[in-house]
Amino acid sequence: MKTRTPKPRTGRRWLAASPRFALFLPTLACLSMAACTVGPDYKRPDEPTQTDWYNNAGAKNGTGKADAAHLAQWWKQLGDPTLDKLIETALSNSPTIQTAQARLRESRARRNLQSVQDAPNVSGGLSASRNGTRTDTTNTSSHNFSASLDASWEIDIFGGQRRALEAADASLAATAADLNATRVSLAAEVATDYIALRTDQVRLAVARANLISRDQTTQLTEWRNQAQLVSGLEVNQARSNAEQTRSTVPALVRAIEDDKLTLALLLGLSRTEVEALLPEGSLPMPPATIAVGIPADTLRQRPDVMAAERRLAAQTAQIGVAEAARYPSLKLSGSIGAEALSLGGLLSGDILTNSLVAGLAAPIFDAGRITQNIEIQSAVQEQTLIAYRQTVNQALNDVEKALNAWVRSSERLQVLQGAVDAAREAARLATIRFQAGQTDLLTQLDTQRTQLTQEELLAGAQGDRANTLIQLYKALGGGWQANAANTNSAQ
Repeated sequence: MKTRTPKPRTGRRWLAASPRFALFLPTLACLSMAACTVGPDYKRPDEPTQTDWYNNAGAKNGTGKADAAHLAQWWKQLGDPTLDKLIETALSNSPTIQTAQARLRESRARRNLQSVQDAPNVSGGLSASRNGTRTDTTNTSSHNFSASLDASWEIDIFGGQRRALEAADASLAATAADLNATRVSLAAEVATDYIALRTDQVRLAVARANLISRDQTTQLTEWRNQAQLVSGLEVNQARSNAEQTRSTVPALVRAIEDDKLTLALLLGLSRTEVEALLPEGSLPMPPATIAVGIPADTLRQRPDVMAAERRLAAQTAQIGVAEAARYPSLKLSGSIGAEALSLGGLLSGDILTNSLVAGLAAPIFDAGRITQNIEIQSAVQEQTLIAYRQTVNQALNDVEKALNAWVRSSERLQVLQGAVDAAREAARLATIRFQAGQTDLLTQLDTQRTQLTQEELLAGAQGDRANTLIQLYKALGGGWQANAANTNSAQ
């Protein structure tokens, strides 16, 4: 009688050899759909009901609603191409921006890592071994080959992983808002330092122009002394006045060099590279009118407010992560294996094994660790809520202060312009009278000192007014919208 040899089972029929394993993934899917999510659902805090600014500058400055175009590149309102180039370079090249971008990439990777935490884990293995026996008369050996495919999945029954992913999503959005906040601050810092540079250059020009006038007065006094019309005392007074003005020049030159070095640091360039971006120019003047919108606009525009709100959402989700630890966890695992005495035997399936295991674990006694962790996360969430409210209040306060500074700087500039006009006219008349011998030297020197003082104050006031515009648009959250598309696509 012939013995019928069974057909070898190939690797393609491993799964068919285990009907229970074939139901492994559908079973997990059903359990996952039946899962629930514990912990509080996030609700965005109500925004302040304030609808207008307390210090409304509209009456004097024609302020209206700030549109996106003005906010995105507010510095263009100053009408200075050099400033436009500097800010554009800083936003693309600054080490501060590059660091914030690296943080965003890190946060995105952490979010993506969290998104696969509740996915099934499948691994495979292949091993081979050789055993040998040797005696005086024989030398025998055998080989053993094995292959395995293992799968496991911890079912997120109560939503701990889902809450963790929710927190990761919110943290990613907060990091993106931090990058935008960095852009806002950097644009404002570059503009502020540029205004400081131009202001110092104006002051230097004023000092040099006054120095020429005082040197002329000194020369005229020396000639009058040679004619015995004035004494040596008056000559020394004229020289002292001229040298006092001359002494301010080195300090202003040093300030200008410092301003350029600060710009180089902000832009991530060398001093030589920054010099190439700084042709001769004048102090930019702000427009007569500005647009600021309403408080609700600011809360939607400022990236630091956005970041604080997203951190609150992330921390709220962390409470759910902590609460999920109270409940049972279900883990399913399965495996298929094959063993053979030859490598080819693995494909024919000489020996097949399979298993499917379900494990349910629940905390029974942990000495209050889970409860305390929930309390910790709840307390942190309360702190984050307070921080968010403080950020909102700070944002509104910043705009109020900036508006106040804008209005007062305009008033001060108008007064100083009148004072400078009067001082220049007084100095001109005093010079004419001194040259004609109709007034003494002290009157001439006094009018020159007054003119220099008033012109320096005017230059400072012009710089201050430009700075108040910078601080106002920084407070409004302007300067990041131009890069919003790149940031959103990066997420």
